[in-house]
Amino acid sequence: MSTGPADGDAAARADRADMERLKAGHDAALDDLMERHAAPVFHFLCRMVGNEEDANDLAQEAFVRVFKSRGTFRPEEKFSTWLFTIAANLARNHFRWRSRHPAVSLEMEAKETGQPLGETIPSGCAAPSEQALAGERDRAVRASVDRLPEDLREAVVLCEWEERSVAEAAAILDATPKAVEARLYRARRILREWLKPWLQG
Repeated sequence: MSTGPADGDAAARADRADMERLKAGHDAALDDLMERHAAPVFHFLCRMVGNEEDANDLAQEAFVRVFKSRGTFRPEEKFSTWLFTIAANLARNHFRWRSRHPAVSLEMEAKETGQPLGETIPSGCAAPSEQALAGERDRAVRASVDRLPEDLREAVVLCEWEERSVAEAAAILDATPKAVEARLYRARRILREWLKPWLQG
């Protein structure tokens, strides 16, 4: 269920207050921030990296970074945008590591199911729009998004699955809104081509 503007304003005020407490040395404020944001960040990372275990590790690291960087947070910033920027950077670093260690990465992905990542979608990672898709089509969508170049995948995950505005996605990705719109356009064209058999079915 989506929250209205009033709910969003209240959450933003609570975030700013907790960050001020955190800066002032009240470490317990981090617990309150995690209570509100741990689940959304985990699901974002899960959709980005496609692996619950890695997403959980990266989500924890994101809050470690929040604590370490608490002094750089500006009260005029939206905390969730700042947090998702940290999470997106961690996901990028994760993909760079995987590209340099492909054998280790594939082994880790296949460890639990015996299947490569593109063959399975962890139950906790399915996007809401995927819930209506059945079996093979579900895997095809997930695998196709996973195949997108990093910049296009980020735009799709943030704007289509996380339902972030183009402006907020641009802030998270350190890009212009026009650049995000261009990435979405390119991603949709690629996905339509890759998923043509399913769209025609």
